[in-house]
Amino acid sequence: MAEPAAHVRRVDLTDPAALHDYLAMLDAYAADPMGAGRPLPRDVIERLADDLPRHPTAVCLLADVGDTTVGFATCFLGYSTFRARPLLNVHDIAVASAWRGRGIGRQLLRAIEDSARLLGCCALTLEVRDDNPAAQSLYADYGFAAATCGRFMEKTLS
Repeated sequence: MAEPAAHVRRVDLTDPAALHDYLAMLDAYAADPMGAGRPLPRDVIERLADDLPRHPTAVCLLADVGDTTVGFATCFLGYSTFRARPLLNVHDIAVASAWRGRGIGRQLLRAIEDSARLLGCCALTLEVRDDNPAAQSLYADYGFAAATCGRFMEKTLS
């Protein structure tokens, strides 16, 4: 199947319509089994709508095919102390289920890398679920490799 040409755009988080489109994609991803398996609570969506436009390191992208938004990415700038340069962490990346396997994820990754290069980043980082071999394969094909040391850990704070 031919790869549809997606237009990947950086989300202007101060534009209510663009923010709405982004939050709708994030909520759909949260409801997906590869997300949280349930939609985001209303209060979380409301806080995101208030907080993300003010978050100085947020880089959010949407992928559109025609008039349909089919994918998104949420990235945050970090900093590599060992390289003394910024890096870009891919916090969320997802494609609508009807559009998976059609190259949209790869197009999002290209746009993420382009953004990172424009920002002077030295690396892209991401985490991937152990039970998501399709995403693992995409990331490996795109040039990501498992970290040689370390483990992603989390401590939930209330």
